Amino acid sequence: MGTYERHRLTDVINAKGTNTALGVSRSSAKVAEAVAEALPEFFVMKELGDRVSEAIAHATGAQAGAITHCTSAAITVTIAAAMAGTDPDRIAALPDTRDMHNRVVLPAGHAVAYGQSILQAVRLAGASVVLAGSENRCSTDDLDDALSGSEITCLLLVSSRLTHGEPVDLTAAVRAAHRRGVPAIIDGAAQFPRTADLLATGADVVLISGQKYLASPTAGLVIGTQRLVRAVRAQENGIGRGMKPTKESTVGVLAALEEWQAMDRAKWEADQAAKVAAFVRAADEFPGISASDLPDPTGLPLSRVLLTVDPAIDATALAAKLQIGHPPIYVIADDAPAGHLVLELVPLDDDEIEVLVTRLGMELRATEKPPV
Repeated sequence: MGTYERHRLTDVINAKGTNTALGVSRSSAKVAEAVAEALPEFFVMKELGDRVSEAIAHATGAQAGAITHCTSAAITVTIAAAMAGTDPDRIAALPDTRDMHNRVVLPAGHAVAYGQSILQAVRLAGASVVLAGSENRCSTDDLDDALSGSEITCLLLVSSRLTHGEPVDLTAAVRAAHRRGVPAIIDGAAQFPRTADLLATGADVVLISGQKYLASPTAGLVIGTQRLVRAVRAQENGIGRGMKPTKESTVGVLAALEEWQAMDRAKWEADQAAKVAAFVRAADEFPGISASDLPDPTGLPLSRVLLTVDPAIDATALAAKLQIGHPPIYVIADDAPAGHLVLELVPLDDDEIEVLVTRLGMELRATEKPPV
């Protein structure tokens, strides 16, 4: 009896990508084996933290790295680190931020929600948020004005397809923060393949989800300077205690990093492109939709499938039918009211893609009107 049967769970096909509500990603057999080996063992956790810091630095080119429970926790703990540093009294005082610089500058279009508002993740540390610019546009001048305010502790930026408005020049934003003597943090949760690009902006730390494209157990990776990473680790004696990593997640991250470095990334990218191209060809044969290749808007080295649905069919209804069928198929339906559905094929094997194509064709043919 497998996990689905034992616990009466629904076996789904996940075409939404690294979606938290669907379990995010699939770890490899080697990562699962490493986690299983760790579970019955004891470790000096500081040593394990040192080893993963070295591994993150080696894999990314950063000075150091640390792990928190997840990326949301990484935001809270890194904001705490920016305010309290490694001072034991300040760490113990949080979230009471009296006598600390406790204001975080965030472009207004980066005030995203990912199941939780990023504003709440900041406030959990005891900080308050200063929104710069508008939801549609945040210029470097807007950021500079916000950073010139009193008690600014850091600049927080988001690299995600969830952001709103004109893209913010991340490098210019980081430079604006550094001119004010303020550290810059980039939340790049789903951006692991682009970690080097995000670090190249000059950011003090980049926050990454281990369980997304790295496919580790759940973990938030804090990647950046020795000084700020050291302060992040120090928060385990304060509000970071409830957000600390487990031994199995840390060992799983180590295994996933080893796999990532050994992987033929050019072949991986080519394989993903081939999946999308084959799906687009198949889906273009169906009535009522047109299919195309949709490059990732943030620059990740992958594309998704964009389905443009005839208004007579109703994209929202089509997504709902896929989800209530057997097996349930989940797609990205954020833009369904405008007639667009997006499918990410990265986590799917050939059998699942075949089921997805078949079900999509069945649902679309069921909407065809019979000849008069």
